[in-house]
Amino acid sequence: MVKLVFVDMDGTFLTSEKTITSENARILDVAYEHGVQFVPCSGRNMRDLPQELVNHPSVHYAVCCNGALIVEARSREVMREITIDKSLVRELYETARDLRVTFDIFADGRVYTERSRFPLIDTVGLSAPTRAFIKAGRTVFDGPMDDLLDRVGGICRLNVFYHTIEERNRIWEAVDACSDLRRTNSLPCNIEITNVHAHKGAGAEWLCEKLGLSPLDAIAFGDNDNDITMLQAVGDGVAMENADPVCKAAANHLTESCENSGVARYLAPIFKVRL
Repeated sequence: MVKLVFVDMDGTFLTSEKTITSENARILDVAYEHGVQFVPCSGRNMRDLPQELVNHPSVHYAVCCNGALIVEARSREVMREITIDKSLVRELYETARDLRVTFDIFADGRVYTERSRFPLIDTVGLSAPTRAFIKAGRTVFDGPMDDLLDRVGGICRLNVFYHTIEERNRIWEAVDACSDLRRTNSLPCNIEITNVHAHKGAGAEWLCEKLGLSPLDAIAFGDNDNDITMLQAVGDGVAMENADPVCKAAANHLTESCENSGVARYLAPIFKVRL
């Protein structure tokens, strides 16, 4: 019997325009009526999740920053945080310093980007809605990276937007050389870096244990590389029709695309409702 639904945001619960379809909004109400909790499980920070989702009574918790943060939805209390050692961040920045890439710091509930690198967001391969969302969510920092790292608290995630395969490979090699870091992606032109123990699957497992529930009683929906550990951690991992092939290969089942309310359409027969 399903008790929890872990759901990725971009390309999964949200359309390409970053909106929630009426059918997906309806399935939140149905889940609440059945006593089933929805858990946003995203690379986003808590503050960047859709408020109509976070405020819904079916949502009590959120797994953020690819599993590095688990947050109580109402109070915004951080229940669990796995950070990256700042010395490793500094070492990785030295690899990126002379590359034409961003080096975004997820810390203190914000995403910080150096002013000199902020314009690069306009030059990488992003859709217009994704570009607008990313730019709106960045806090531009005036000053060198060393000053930024001295000012922020724990760093739970890094993001790099790159232009070329050569840039990507330089960052990949630096991350892979460090046993304390892991990398994934959610876009064709980005690298998402966390502590090796921080990923969506670990976040889902931790929350299930905290709530006294079995991961086998959970369903997870995703569309990209950073969702694979989550799909594998639960009883039923579901990939979207628009998902990357690697994500589809890791899933137990497939559903319709994010544009066609694939989450709601998969859950409707489970909840025995018509949308």
